Amino acid sequence: MRLTALVAEQRRRLDETRDRAAARALTDIATGILVDRLACSPAEALGHLARLAAGTGMPLVDLAADLVGLAADDPLAEAARRAADEGMPPARPRLAEAAILHAEDGDAMAAALLGETFSLSGAVAAALWALRPDGALELAGAAGLDPLERAHWRRVPPQLDSLQQRAVRDRAPIWWPGGAGRGRGAPPLTGGGEDVARAVLPLTTDGGCAGVLEIRWATRLPGFTPAVRSELTALAQVCARTLDARPGSADDDRLLDAAAVLTGLSDAFLLLSPVRDATGRVVDLRIDLLGRDVPRVTGYSARSLLGQRLSHVSPQTALPGGPLDVSAEVLATGRPAEAEWSIAGAADEPVHRVRIARIFDRLAFTWDDGERIGASGALLEQVQRLGRIGAWQQDLVSGRVMWSEPTFALFGLPPAAPAIGLDELPGHVAPQDRATVRRFREQLLRLHRPAFATFRLVRADESVRQIRAFAEPVTDASGTVAAIRGAYQDVSDRYHSEVALAATQDRLADTEQRAEDQERLALHVQQAILPPADQPVSAADLDIAVRYRPAGDGQLVGGDWYDAIVLPNKKVLLAVGDIAGHGLDAVTGMVALRNGLRGLAITGAGPAELLGMLNNVAYHLTGGTFATAICGLYDPSERSLRWARAGHLPPVLVRDGEAGLLPLPAGFLLGLAPDAVYEEATTTLQLGDALLLFTDGLVERRDLPLDEALQELIRLAGRPVGDAETFSDHLLGGTSANTNDDTCLVTIHLR
Repeated sequence: MRLTALVAEQRRRLDETRDRAAARALTDIATGILVDRLACSPAEALGHLARLAAGTGMPLVDLAADLVGLAADDPLAEAARRAADEGMPPARPRLAEAAILHAEDGDAMAAALLGETFSLSGAVAAALWALRPDGALELAGAAGLDPLERAHWRRVPPQLDSLQQRAVRDRAPIWWPGGAGRGRGAPPLTGGGEDVARAVLPLTTDGGCAGVLEIRWATRLPGFTPAVRSELTALAQVCARTLDARPGSADDDRLLDAAAVLTGLSDAFLLLSPVRDATGRVVDLRIDLLGRDVPRVTGYSARSLLGQRLSHVSPQTALPGGPLDVSAEVLATGRPAEAEWSIAGAADEPVHRVRIARIFDRLAFTWDDGERIGASGALLEQVQRLGRIGAWQQDLVSGRVMWSEPTFALFGLPPAAPAIGLDELPGHVAPQDRATVRRFREQLLRLHRPAFATFRLVRADESVRQIRAFAEPVTDASGTVAAIRGAYQDVSDRYHSEVALAATQDRLADTEQRAEDQERLALHVQQAILPPADQPVSAADLDIAVRYRPAGDGQLVGGDWYDAIVLPNKKVLLAVGDIAGHGLDAVTGMVALRNGLRGLAITGAGPAELLGMLNNVAYHLTGGTFATAICGLYDPSERSLRWARAGHLPPVLVRDGEAGLLPLPAGFLLGLAPDAVYEEATTTLQLGDALLLFTDGLVERRDLPLDEALQELIRLAGRPVGDAETFSDHLLGGTSANTNDDTCLVTIHLR
């Protein structure tokens, strides 16, 4: 208890010391004003101020604040006048300003706001967040928040739809009187709940935003008076300037991050801040950083460019449709764009195609200076999208390797460590990925081609990060490759959600030659196994066409198959099936079932009995083959089709230009259980009818439910048939599969 009391007493004395310092600063300013106005000495001015205070009965600091407000005629002075009109002490805004300017940290700034400005209006908490380079808001200081609140609101990510992020995004204050129903999807609130009032204001600076301020009251308010709005808005500007000017502020961090990335990626660039008017409209751009080649290209020195407004350097910037209009659109949407720009604006000045992209709340201009063509614009767009990136360059003549500062952090190395070249890179990756890195290096150094790779980096502290690397050769004036320039990206967070896809890609992307061999082998095997599509069956009064569409690029042989043959009893066997999976196992199962069905059909059994026997073949003899199938026997004498199905999609009947699905008899997958029983159906065909048997690759899409996909096929098939060949081409051309599955289509037309 004694220690607690001692700490409380020390804190009270410290607060009193800060208050005295703020009051003294305000008094010194008022004294200086009197020295200027009365042409007297500082001592005489201070005595005159003391006599005025005694004569009016006002505290000295209140009188000093009133005098400063009358002399300043700024937003804070206007706030003080409105406060006086509403009966609030006029000294408070100026005293709060002085306390903020003398605050040692963000907590002291928040305490000054809470203690000097709002104590009489019921405010109980104040918090300041600084805008970080990644768009997140980081708590810079608070007063009146309990430790749990501080922990919960220490960092507000850009993805969180909070009042704080809304204020930063819209550059507009949010006045929340409390008591309004939040409803579903309402933003989360700091402590106190939805039934208390709060004001959230962006801390805007010239051309940017330093963070956000929130003031919270203990209860709801009927509204925010003009005095409170004016006072808060003016003090938010004071906080913005104070927070923005502190070492290590969010704006400084953004500038340093952007400088490190842009310097590593390009020699011809400008980094600019938007300059806005009172309505928030972008009216100009201020040059904050420039590449080393910009003075040579523009004819201006770096000293004369830095800090200048772009319209002063190049007046044609502000022409309609020029870089200024494009920049405003880029800032609003975040999408990079291009504009034509003559840097110096002279008549004989070459026109450059400028790439404009947003980096945090700034803009980057990059262009080709006529001597080097690189991937700087594309890399800059990658910086926008992925964030964490490290640039590098390796000189092929001297062997020197240059890294930007973020690259050292990415590898977990201190800035003084030697940079790692392409020859040493395999020794810093996981053993399983060294072959990938060697191919990456070989493509750059020997083939002189742009390269891309993904690998696991083992850092100095033995932690593992997933890295995406991309690079390209850089040629000199003679066209000789003189260097390799590229970037590393830490994509570990994305990798964890895409690990299955990455593993599949690693397995399939062994070498280009191997992929070509697999594709060629798959085509030859498929053609050898399936009956030729260019020799359709023509039996009795049937016109039969078959089509096979292989799976997408890089896929192995599929398990889809079809058959259409005339049996010894003059009936026609019609079948289509789909084996689960791809590769040699699927091929083996397909051959077994297709040839097995042909052999069993010689017995004269009906379709249901044939599928029952074929199911036992799949279950007992093929080692775990699962398949769907339709088996039909067409009798020309009766024009009837007896058919059965094993878990397969229904056939489509086209009659008189109208298409529809046939009712499905029962029957589950082949190979699922022994001695399965299948139902049989009979469909009588009429002259001109067409019957479609197909596998799921014809209709299935990732973006469409199966029922809707079947209805799309029915709409496509609803037309006069013509001949089977033309009709098959019409159906195959009108469907676009996106499931990387092969397709079989059998079209039977009764002539």
